[in-house]
Amino acid sequence: MSLKSQISILSLILLALANGLNAGKIVIYWGQNGNEGTLAETCATRNYEYVIIAFLPTFVPTQTPMINLAGHCDPQSTNGCIALSSDIKFCQSKGIKVLLSLRGDKGSYPLESTQDASLVATYLWNNFLGGNSTSRPLGPAVLDGIDFDIEGGSTNQHWSDLARFLKGYNGKKVYITAAPQCPFPDAWLGNALTTGLFDYVWVQFYNNPSCQYISGKINNFEDAWKKWTLHIPVKKIFLGLPASLEAAGSGFIPVDNLTSIVLPTIKGSDKYGGVMLWSRYYDVLSGYSSSIKSYV
Repeated sequence: MSLKSQISILSLILLALANGLNAGKIVIYWGQNGNEGTLAETCATRNYEYVIIAFLPTFVPTQTPMINLAGHCDPQSTNGCIALSSDIKFCQSKGIKVLLSLRGDKGSYPLESTQDASLVATYLWNNFLGGNSTSRPLGPAVLDGIDFDIEGGSTNQHWSDLARFLKGYNGKKVYITAAPQCPFPDAWLGNALTTGLFDYVWVQFYNNPSCQYISGKINNFEDAWKKWTLHIPVKKIFLGLPASLEAAGSGFIPVDNLTSIVLPTIKGSDKYGGVMLWSRYYDVLSGYSSSIKSYV
């Protein structure tokens, strides 16, 4: 084999390794439609690296915490949602991280003090993470982290304190993630996201015409993406999208546009992490994740 051929082969190998190192991952939200299949079935597709169980909409100290998983289980029944424990462990056995999302688009979520944040963190640790409780809603499985999907309440909540307390427990690493809206900075999590406590952020580039991608117009989207990647100290930023046209009021990107225009625009960023999809139900209907997986 000639030296030129050897160099050519080496170049191809190095290019393949570089692409592999910068390969993105897909995140999916699961839990808000009983027709989306089980959690185990979701993970068995191997399309996703992170599965976010949605949602825990009631978690403040003044109210009884209550998980809401639509038609998947009844948290108020005798066995509640503890049967999900085996599914969670199955997902984790495949190397998939499973997190619980705190939903904040309804209600006031008054984390009015550092003490409130500490109480909520203790509850989450003992009931979903590495702590101990006699009433773990999802059974004995230990989740990998907590996701902040906060879209309501006042702007002075103690989300950074909650993240700090969750990071402070000894034992298994607790991943802290967030799903802010794409207008920068985020109205509710803006301050918390600058603390460096969050591992990953999947920004919702939908239902926000001012910063989402619009066919033929990429400038506003690109400007917003740069703001997020330049000013938020996290390991990776993900592009949050609806998995089908019906999944959101606006912001759906057809596969061809995503793979030929949008992803090439953002994949050069060191902080590019991949794509987050809302949600598993719509992905089942559209097959979106399967269509984009090799491009992400």
